[in-house]
Amino acid sequence: MAKVTVRYWAAAKAAAGVAEEPYDAVTLAEALDEVRERHPGELVRVLRRCSFLIDGDPVGTREHETVRLAEGGTVEVLPPFAGG
Repeated sequence: MAKVTVRYWAAAKAAAGVAEEPYDAVTLAEALDEVRERHPGELVRVLRRCSFLIDGDPVGTREHETVRLAEGGTVEVLPPFAGG
Protein backbone atom coordinates (compact mmCIF):
# COMPACT_ATOMS: atom_id res chain seq x y z
CA MET A 1 0.00 0.00 0.00
CA ALA A 2 1.15 3.51 -0.78
CA LYS A 3 0.55 6.32 1.67
CA VAL A 4 -1.00 9.18 -0.30
CA THR A 5 -2.65 12.51 0.42
CA VAL A 6 -6.09 13.18 -1.01
CA ARG A 7 -6.77 16.91 -1.47
CA TYR A 8 -10.29 18.15 -1.96
CA TRP A 9 -11.21 21.34 -3.81
CA ALA A 10 -14.36 23.49 -3.90
CA ALA A 11 -17.57 21.43 -3.48
CA ALA A 12 -15.55 18.29 -2.67
CA LYS A 13 -13.80 20.14 0.17
CA ALA A 14 -17.13 21.38 1.50
CA ALA A 15 -18.65 17.88 1.34
CA ALA A 16 -15.64 16.22 2.99
CA GLY A 17 -15.35 18.89 5.67
CA VAL A 18 -11.55 18.87 5.34
CA ALA A 19 -9.04 20.16 2.80
CA GLU A 20 -6.93 16.99 2.71
CA GLU A 21 -6.38 13.70 4.48
CA PRO A 22 -4.09 10.66 4.28
CA TYR A 23 -5.04 7.30 2.77
CA ASP A 24 -3.35 3.97 2.12
CA ALA A 25 -4.11 2.65 -1.37
CA VAL A 26 -2.43 1.07 -4.39
CA THR A 27 -4.75 2.48 -7.07
CA LEU A 28 -6.98 5.49 -7.52
CA ALA A 29 -10.01 3.18 -7.37
CA GLU A 30 -8.93 1.90 -3.93
CA ALA A 31 -8.35 5.43 -2.65
CA LEU A 32 -11.77 6.57 -3.86
CA ASP A 33 -13.44 3.53 -2.28
CA GLU A 34 -11.85 4.54 1.03
CA VAL A 35 -12.97 8.15 0.55
CA ARG A 36 -16.57 7.00 -0.04
CA GLU A 37 -16.44 4.78 3.04
CA ARG A 38 -15.07 7.57 5.23
CA HIS A 39 -17.46 10.22 3.85
CA PRO A 40 -20.80 8.66 2.89
CA GLY A 41 -23.43 11.10 1.70
CA GLU A 42 -22.83 14.33 -0.20
CA LEU A 43 -19.18 13.65 -1.09
CA VAL A 44 -20.17 10.40 -2.83
CA ARG A 45 -22.51 12.42 -5.06
CA VAL A 46 -19.87 15.11 -5.70
CA LEU A 47 -17.23 12.51 -6.66
CA ARG A 48 -19.37 11.37 -9.61
CA ARG A 49 -18.71 14.73 -11.32
CA CYS A 50 -15.06 15.16 -10.36
CA SER A 51 -11.89 14.89 -12.34
CA PHE A 52 -8.64 13.79 -10.70
CA LEU A 53 -4.97 14.66 -10.84
CA ILE A 54 -2.33 12.21 -9.64
CA ASP A 55 0.87 14.01 -8.70
CA GLY A 56 -0.17 16.84 -11.02
CA ASP A 57 -1.05 14.64 -14.01
CA PRO A 58 -4.67 14.37 -15.21
CA VAL A 59 -6.28 10.93 -14.99
CA GLY A 60 -8.57 11.70 -17.90
CA THR A 61 -10.61 8.73 -19.12
CA ARG A 62 -8.31 6.02 -17.74
CA GLU A 63 -10.01 3.38 -15.63
CA HIS A 64 -9.38 4.21 -11.98
CA GLU A 65 -8.35 0.59 -11.29
CA THR A 66 -5.40 1.03 -13.66
CA VAL A 67 -4.09 4.28 -12.13
CA ARG A 68 -1.37 3.32 -9.66
CA LEU A 69 -0.44 5.56 -6.76
CA ALA A 70 3.12 6.21 -5.62
CA GLU A 71 4.29 6.39 -2.02
CA GLY A 72 3.98 9.98 -0.83
CA GLY A 73 1.85 10.92 -3.83
CA THR A 74 -1.09 13.29 -4.04
CA VAL A 75 -4.59 12.79 -5.44
CA GLU A 76 -6.34 16.06 -6.28
CA VAL A 77 -10.16 15.86 -6.34
CA LEU A 78 -11.47 18.56 -8.69
CA PRO A 79 -15.19 19.18 -9.05
CA PRO A 80 -16.37 21.19 -12.05
CA PHE A 81 -15.54 24.87 -11.47
CA ALA A 82 -17.78 27.77 -12.44
CA GLY A 83 -16.54 31.12 -13.62
CA GLY A 84 -13.42 32.00 -15.47
